[in-house]
Amino acid sequence: MIAGVLLAAGASTRMGKDKALVRAGRSSFLVHGVRHLWVACGSVIVVLGANAAEIRRRAESEFEALVEAGALREDLQYAHRHGAGGLEVHFVVNTRWKRGMYSSVRLGLREALALEPAGVMVLPVDHPDVKPVTVASIAQVMLQAIVACRAKERAAFSYALVPRHARRRGHPLALSPALAHAIAGDDGAEDLSDSVRRHARLVGYLDVSDPGVVRNHNTPRR
Repeated sequence: MIAGVLLAAGASTRMGKDKALVRAGRSSFLVHGVRHLWVACGSVIVVLGANAAEIRRRAESEFEALVEAGALREDLQYAHRHGAGGLEVHFVVNTRWKRGMYSSVRLGLREALALEPAGVMVLPVDHPDVKPVTVASIAQVMLQAIVACRAKERAAFSYALVPRHARRRGHPLALSPALAHAIAGDDGAEDLSDSVRRHARLVGYLDVSDPGVVRNHNTPRR
């Protein structure tokens, strides 16, 4: 089982309103992110911070409406394909969110690792355009790399897989459990990229045709 981490703790000052609740079509950025990760992840950890209670309340109402409308059938089919029994989302609050996204990364990874996953995928909430097929491809390549590692070395296999579009690195980032553990315990890194550089023994790049992996939305759409 792969666990997902959706980062949605920031104050969204450039957006001018809670980024997690901004709509992309019929759904909020937060719901888009969770549903994208569900394509490959048995459980998704959503890390909240600023205005956490309101964002959680509205997100849960949105999920309830989707359930009542029968709109999650395809999501459930994806879940069954990768071995999950259902669709899980867990909200956690980063009380130190003002310290920056990296503090949310570390909290999200600790929560995800408690599930003992085969790997972890990390996605910022401001990437709602990532295609589900891209998430599935990243997860597949990550699992293939882990399986290819010799069993006796697997526990220490510190590997990151980064999607890349038009030579630009993007999200979601996939991490082996060993690397996720190292990042979760690293309070000296400047950010996630710095921590990956410090701890990854191997970094792979998956070239994709999906521009959504590099398209982040920090300001209101025109």
